[in-house]
Amino acid sequence: MPGSTRSSSRAASKSAGPRLVSKLEVSTELGAFLGDTRIRLLEAIDQHGSISQAAKHVPLSYKAAWDAVDAMNNLADQPLVERSTGGKHGGGTILTEHGRKVVGLYRAVEAEYQLALDRLMAQWGELDTGNVRSFQQLLRRMAMRTSARNQFVCTVSGLREGEVDYEVYLRLDRHNELVAVITRDSVEQLGIEIGMEVVALVKASAVLLMTDEGLRTSARNHLWGTVERVVDGPVNAEVVLTLGGGKTVTAVVTRESVVSLGLEVGQRACAIFKSSSVILSILG
Repeated sequence: MPGSTRSSSRAASKSAGPRLVSKLEVSTELGAFLGDTRIRLLEAIDQHGSISQAAKHVPLSYKAAWDAVDAMNNLADQPLVERSTGGKHGGGTILTEHGRKVVGLYRAVEAEYQLALDRLMAQWGELDTGNVRSFQQLLRRMAMRTSARNQFVCTVSGLREGEVDYEVYLRLDRHNELVAVITRDSVEQLGIEIGMEVVALVKASAVLLMTDEGLRTSARNHLWGTVERVVDGPVNAEVVLTLGGGKTVTAVVTRESVVSLGLEVGQRACAIFKSSSVILSILG
């Protein structure tokens, strides 16, 4: 009888107990980089060739989709997503060959991850529900993310020791170098040394913009790029500059600043921020 079938199913489900479901997040090697939502976004971009269509498919807002793409491209050694130009529809957004390889690797690891969790639960079948749920909570805590919009994978290229602080020089790419000032204790705790990889974190609110190449500032970090998009808000606006090589930097500035600087898509501009605004995180 149908009613008996439903009762049996519920009973079987209850007797089986909690099940750990694979939700793989790649964070130990490259910081907050890949997760289920971002992988589905990449797959949708590959299928639809459009960031707006891909965002609807996930679903995500258009802005959230672009923010995710920017973050992934900034942390990857090669761009995962690129804009395409031309064609009868005026171009779109494409997943690069490197992006396809990353998606394939993620899905393969995810499958193995799920098998490992299933084997783990089979071996730990005698644990009570409370212990299993505590373990699930531990796994969720391990997937913490940072709120900083700008995340750059860099190589430590130099260290300058002061009485209290260290200046840490960071090679972002062959054209750009960043400078961070952190305490001596932080250098020792993180074990920072020349040649190691770190993630440099900068809040979007700490980034200022300028367009005058002759203007001098006290800020140590200057990243020149091209305005990729401007997202208006009632008071502030979010401006994203593309730096080349798939990397971007995001600034949150007032709408008045956008108007006074004449910022628009395609314009050359510079993102500037103090060395004290750079937070370092070690990889792994």
